[in-house]
Amino acid sequence: MALWLSSLVIGLYILNFTLALIIVNKDVKTSRGMLYPRESETREVRSLDGIWNFVCSDETNPTQGIRDKWFDDDLSKSRPIIPMPVPASYNDITTERSLRDHVGTVWYDRKFFVPRSWEKDQRVWLRFGSVHYEAFVWINGESAVKHEMGHLPFETEVTHLLKYGAENRITVMCDNALIQTTVPQGKISEVANDGGVTIIQSYTFDFFNYAGIHRSVHLYTTPKTFIEEVEIQTKLSDNNSVGYIDYSVAVNGTAANEAENALYVRLKLFNREGVQVVNTTSDGKLEGTLKVSNAMPWWPYLMHSDPGYLYELEIQLHGANEQLLDVYRLKVGLRTLSWSNTTFQINGKPVYFRGFGRHEDSDVRGKGLDNALMVRDFNLIKWIGANAYRTSHYPYSEESMQFADQHGIMIIDECPSVDTENYNQALLDKHKSSLEQLIHRDRNHPSVVMWSIANEPRTGQLNADTYFQFVANYTRSLDSSRPITAAIATPWTDDKAGRYLDIISFNRYNAWYSNTGRMDMVTQRVIDEATAWNKKYGKPVIMSEYGADTLEGLHLQPSFVWSEEFQSEVFSRHFKAFDALRRKKWFIGEFVWNFADFKTAQSYTRVGGNKKGVFTRARQPKAAAHLLRQRYFALGREVDQCSLPEDLFTYIVDVGGSIKNESGDL
Repeated sequence: MALWLSSLVIGLYILNFTLALIIVNKDVKTSRGMLYPRESETREVRSLDGIWNFVCSDETNPTQGIRDKWFDDDLSKSRPIIPMPVPASYNDITTERSLRDHVGTVWYDRKFFVPRSWEKDQRVWLRFGSVHYEAFVWINGESAVKHEMGHLPFETEVTHLLKYGAENRITVMCDNALIQTTVPQGKISEVANDGGVTIIQSYTFDFFNYAGIHRSVHLYTTPKTFIEEVEIQTKLSDNNSVGYIDYSVAVNGTAANEAENALYVRLKLFNREGVQVVNTTSDGKLEGTLKVSNAMPWWPYLMHSDPGYLYELEIQLHGANEQLLDVYRLKVGLRTLSWSNTTFQINGKPVYFRGFGRHEDSDVRGKGLDNALMVRDFNLIKWIGANAYRTSHYPYSEESMQFADQHGIMIIDECPSVDTENYNQALLDKHKSSLEQLIHRDRNHPSVVMWSIANEPRTGQLNADTYFQFVANYTRSLDSSRPITAAIATPWTDDKAGRYLDIISFNRYNAWYSNTGRMDMVTQRVIDEATAWNKKYGKPVIMSEYGADTLEGLHLQPSFVWSEEFQSEVFSRHFKAFDALRRKKWFIGEFVWNFADFKTAQSYTRVGGNKKGVFTRARQPKAAAHLLRQRYFALGREVDQCSLPEDLFTYIVDVGGSIKNESGDL
């Protein structure tokens, strides 16, 4: 009897465990709207950026504000407030350790006026560029919207919640807690301290979990019937002289519901000089194709003398009797992407990627949008001769995507899934949702040339095969015009995800995490691993991370870990491997980790953060930056026939002429 009961218990345990491992491919709720707020003849945009009021909840009582309805009145009536800039991470604004390391909810509010004119024949929308991680929003005490997922925009209509010609109040509760079903994942625990218990947020990813209202907040208006969705895809033909823009427009509003057949869109395409080059009128389905003769293709930086060429597409929505209902404009780059099991091409020309993994990270403001910093970063990217970067490890600001379009910088666009493990149904659903929101936001950007579905996922674990099959296939269903990759750190022998990718990207830190300090164990190991990945999957390969922590100003000869000499030598050993791999054709890119130093969680292995940057956190070059600049421009000259900057090499000596001993010749 005891044996029978024991067998039953074991059987039930196995059954429950098996059920927990079952993952099914469920549908994911899709995004609507989310066009970047732009003013036009029919739209107004107002920023709510500035100084907001801020309150921090007790870590042991994170839902108190909900229970006590702090959103019903000014936050100052509930607790003492402090000023907080928006956009910005809240962590480093004050001098308080408790706020820097806070786990749980915080609250923001501010007041604003809405003009009387907005009440007539218009709809009003509230849009956040990003709140990390989860946001709850109220307008005048009424619930407006809830959103889960950092680094991505969300919006809602607030027409019915506003007071026109009067003062309004917006209240936001932000929760930064990460658990095993959030994207990215984390864990919350209670740890005894000297006076009681501390709430600890832990995570395996190597960057600081900054939180807050990270990007701009806007109010904007639309007509009652308006352009809600615009999707475009481009291609080139006839030796890139003719361009095609396939477009699809979706509308929302009373007229759209009642008289859909009477609606049409008129499209006008303008070149960089503002000259109209094409115009067309859609059918009742609001879709079609524009043909552009004498096309100016969108080229990456250094692949053409005029990179990042953008047209402006003007979309006019018309109703019955040719009534103009709405106008929206966006930038369009004409380019064709193609790839095979050996190459990646843009406009029919093979691409060799040379760039960085990066972070949105800086002193004081954390991950908050900073236009001055963004412009500086793009100046440095172009100065160093890079043509691409990966948005490691989450979607970057829409403003930076627009800047990449303008400057011809290619982007591997990565969703927030980092160090993914413990695969389960809830995680899969949110992972897919993060990709849906990302692709919905960025699908029209010519700079986006690849989707990255994860960074360093634990692809050797049980269920990884099924999990990433679902994620990759779902991504393709959303956009088949771009290849899919993931930055994998699992050894190639154990990986189960690569078969579902179009391009293999791998991260490895030879002479740093592996065989620390051993310069004689870099080059051949890189060659061997890249070759093994290609042999296993028969797909193009990119080394998406390599590097070494470097303390600026530390010089040691011979090179030693943490010194600037060591970082330069690690790069040089990798360069030798990359050149050997480039001759095999299927190796298509090299990405340094990292563009700039960045903050991490506190650790005895991190001195003020991760120091693998080629630039300091203040965006000043280390010695390796000059070496990398010479490498990238030399590659540009060889691969793309670009010109070299005059200051690329410092003059040393003229070795071409005869050297005499007379003092007059010296």
